[in-house]
Amino acid sequence: QVQLVESGGGLVQPGGSLRLSCTASGRASSILAMGWHRQAPGKQRELVAGFSRAGSTNYADSVKGRFTISRDNAKNTLYLQMNSLKPENTAVYYCNALSSQLASSWGQGTQVTVSS
Repeated sequence: QVQLVESGGGLVQPGGSLRLSCTASGRASSILAMGWHRQAPGKQRELVAGFSRAGSTNYADSVKGRFTISRDNAKNTLYLQMNSLKPENTAVYYCNALSSQLASSWGQGTQVTVSS
């Protein structure tokens, strides 16, 4: 089983930046793919950015050019650098991992609020 812990959320003004981190523990070596999702109030959870099994990256159209996903395999940590933040980016951001057993794990989420 994989455990995920997110950090780095907070309150930021429009146009500002934040970097989210997600550290995996447990059977981290079994992880095939990882990504960041978000859920805004009253909306469904959606994919923001992710690494596929092949290692390629994909982004939601709304964040392309502003958000960058990266990872440090030695630290079992996934990052999401978010620049030029907008109020509509306000949401709880969740880290997700898919293991080789095809089990999906979620972190507890970290709140990102973009407001002046």
